[in-house]
Amino acid sequence: MSRIALLQATFADAAEAERIGRAVVEERLAACANLLAPCTSIYRWQGAVETASEVPALFKTRPDLVETLAARIATLHGYDLPAIEWWSAEASAAVVDWVARETG
Repeated sequence: MSRIALLQATFADAAEAERIGRAVVEERLAACANLLAPCTSIYRWQGAVETASEVPALFKTRPDLVETLAARIATLHGYDLPAIEWWSAEASAAVVDWVARETG
């Protein structure tokens, strides 16, 4: 097993998630973007508790590209403060090779 990086971000709607997902895959910053089912987010923003429907997306990339990918998503994102988190994940050699090929 080897490592890849997974990055998660939430978007206001499916159209924004798809637009940004397609852009970062076309730019080879991510090998893929998995758009997940809409979710309900409850969060504190500017002193108030808010509730919103959002679309989370999971991006697969190389560990050395994760900060570049996060910065690009933030640039394209419509939120003032996009929630972007990432972590390292174990993956099969075949998946690691695929991620490397598609982001190379």
